[in-house]
Amino acid sequence: MPTIIEWDNTCAKREKDAGMSRGRIMKRDKNRVCPVRLAGSLDGRIRKWLQNPQKILAPYVREGMKVLDIGCGPGLFSVELAKMVGKSGKVFSADLQEGMLRKLRNKIHGTELEQRIQLIKSEQDKVGVPGKVDFILAFYMVHEVPNKGRFFEALKNVLKEKGQLLVVEPRLFHVSRKEFGITIETAEKAGFTAAEGPKLRFSFSAILRNV
Repeated sequence: MPTIIEWDNTCAKREKDAGMSRGRIMKRDKNRVCPVRLAGSLDGRIRKWLQNPQKILAPYVREGMKVLDIGCGPGLFSVELAKMVGKSGKVFSADLQEGMLRKLRNKIHGTELEQRIQLIKSEQDKVGVPGKVDFILAFYMVHEVPNKGRFFEALKNVLKEKGQLLVVEPRLFHVSRKEFGITIETAEKAGFTAAEGPKLRFSFSAILRNV
């Protein structure tokens, strides 16, 4: 089973083996959505141990909340969010790829979580969430967004006043400290206020508030 480091390097390694330079690899991969064929590496036991959803999200999520997991992939965080918000809460799991949503659908089929999680096939500039939410999670996906300004504006429009958005981005080959700083500046221009997020291995994080 791949580790987080192995997953972060998979796409770059394949391009490098094909004879491309590292600079071109990084430039090409930054805005590329992780393919469905790598979904297993997003949902394994090692990742759950390194990035424990309950531990990461406990300060921000409580029972009864409406939550958006944007770029949810196969649903590692969506499943745990659904447990945290309880029967009175709701999780909107949005992803660009139908294949990722299918994996999450199969995972929760026939369980009580099926009623708490609503799957949403999103578009590049449209989230598609019905109504406002209390909390948004954007985990390891903002670097894949071509127009981050419009992205943060869209999220601000679906987030309740004083709601929070947790942004977590991967270090290593994907995002530099400077690039993460620019991302947060872009969010602030869209109307968010930023504070330091949880400390996570191999990651940058920030908590953004809609004020």
